[in-house]
Formats: sequence, structure tokens, C-alpha cells
Amino acid sequence: MIKYPNLVDHATIGVTSPSSGVEKELHHLIHSAKERFEREGHVLVTGDTAWTQDKAKSAPARERAAEFTSMMQNPEIDMILPPWGGELLIEILEHIDFDALPAKWVLGYSDTSLLLFAITLKTGIATAHGVNLVDLRGEYSDETTAMWKKVLMTRQGETVEQHSSENYQLKWDHANPTPCIYDLTEPTKWKTTSDEAVHIKGRLLGGCIDIIRNIVGTPFGDVANFRDKFLNDEPIIWYFENCDMETTDLRRALVQMKLAGWFDNTSGVLFGRSPANGPVENYTVGDVYQELAQELQVPVVYDIDCGHVPPQMTLINGAHAVVHVAEGKGTVVQTFK
Repeated sequence: MIKYPNLVDHATIGVTSPSSGVEKELHHLIHSAKERFEREGHVLVTGDTAWTQDKAKSAPARERAAEFTSMMQNPEIDMILPPWGGELLIEILEHIDFDALPAKWVLGYSDTSLLLFAITLKTGIATAHGVNLVDLRGEYSDETTAMWKKVLMTRQGETVEQHSSENYQLKWDHANPTPCIYDLTEPTKWKTTSDEAVHIKGRLLGGCIDIIRNIVGTPFGDVANFRDKFLNDEPIIWYFENCDMETTDLRRALVQMKLAGWFDNTSGVLFGRSPANGPVENYTVGDVYQELAQELQVPVVYDIDCGHVPPQMTLINGAHAVVHVAEGKGTVVQTFK
């Protein structure tokens, strides 16, 4: 059975960097986020790793794992929200005692999604794929982003509904942030490989495919055990977002997952909008999606609100979900059961 944390109002939030920390010249991003959270009645407890960055990581692996574990076990901290992702979170997995982790929300994406994925697979504790701390430093959030708090305050047995965004951000202009941080200019359109409406039911699971593909075949990526222990034969709805990979690399990752049995008992696959997906020769990302749909014989939906092209929904690893897509619009209904 999936265990769902519950976020309380005016929560105390632990900020730790299990992957990359924030270099000194960007410390103002944390300070700005802290000011907004405190205006909204929260307390931010910021760990040492949040303020340091060297050699593509915030600190040595054991230090990052120890600080994360300490915050998870601290009863005065209600949830964990890293500043952002990074590159080398994979180094800390072997230093975490997953059996000692309580049910507490961890929210983030990019490299953080590997930690979310491993926690849910190893423990059955639901985790939240969504915004990072620095994405919440503006004066307010757009409607899609702002749903993170409502989703995490959903209680066991309750349902929460999210809808596709009206517009998304084409590119960053860090020198001119808007009051909601993002510059949402392009009309959002969720697409399907069949060009028809789709309706999918199952348990959500996924993350940044660049990162989670690296634990295929390891003790931290035992999808079969998770399925047997926690899902009661319910199918999985996979969601992925691609940060950096070209189409051939994406294809290799998906084939590896298929050969490892990750897509056994799958009801559908969702892909977020991506700044990557560059074609190789004339092999496009549309070809990748079509091939996957044909091989798995399940619906494939793409350009959803997930990942490195904001805004993004808050998707809960382990939650029961119903995904409906029609005429470019999408709805995700998650039930915490």
C-alpha cells in the first residue's frame, strides 16, 4: 500500500541540496524564495549544502546523504524542497538508509527526480515531482505551478484534479524575470500519437529520463519488486521528461527500460515538453513516440506540463491517476489510495 505524507498549513520546509547547491553569486535566489515563503507563513530551515557548490555537487556524497536524512528524520521539518536539481545525485543513494525514512513529502524535479523515484520504489512512500524552491521565489505563481501546495495537502483517500496550462514558456530570460518567474507566451497543446482522445488509468511513476535510466538493473531501480509489493497488479502510467538527450539516446533509454521489464503492465506513457529531443539524421522525437506506442500497444501522450519547459503539474509517484487528453487539453486526477 502506498503511504502518502500530508502537508500542513504554515509548514516548516527543509532546504537541502542532495545534488547541486547554489554558488555564492546566486545566493540571492534562496533569499528571495525564503522571503516569499515567510510572507506566506512558512518557516524555511536551510542546510549547509544549499549554500555550497564545487566539482558539480554541493558536498561529498556522504555529507549530502546525511543532511537529507537528518532533515527527513527531524519531526520539526514537514517537507523537503531542494533549491534545484543538478548532476550527481546518484552518488548519495548507497548512503541512504531508506528503511529509516518517515513518510514526508520530498518535492522537486530534474536530478532530484532520481531521489524521488528511489524513495517510492524502495519504501512505497509517495513523492512529488514538481517545482524546485527557486521556481517559487516570485511574487506569485501561475495557476499550474501554484497547485503544488493543494496537491501536497490532499489527504489519504482524497482526490485532486489538475488541468493543462493555458500557456508555456519557450525560453528563459533570467535577466528579466516576471512576477511569477516564468514568461508564459506559447499556447499549450497536449498531443497523442494517435491524434485521438485518450483515457488512461493507473499508478503514476517516472521522472527525468536522463537520470533515472542510470539505475536500471540496480537495487534502487527494482520496478518489479515495487509493482509486486505495493501496486496490487494495478498498471503503471509512466511519465518522463527529457532534459538533454537527442532522439537516439532517448530511444536507447526507452529500449533499455523495456528490456529490463519496466514497461510490463503499463497502461500509458506521458512525455513532458523538452528543450532537447534534437533529431539525429531524420530520426525525430515523433518517431520515438510512435515506435514506443506500437511496441507497448498503449497510448503515448506528449508535450504535457512536466519538466524543464515550465510550467509543470505536480505528479505524485505512486498515486492512482486518471489521465484524459482531448483536443489539446489534458486533465490529471490523482487519488491518494
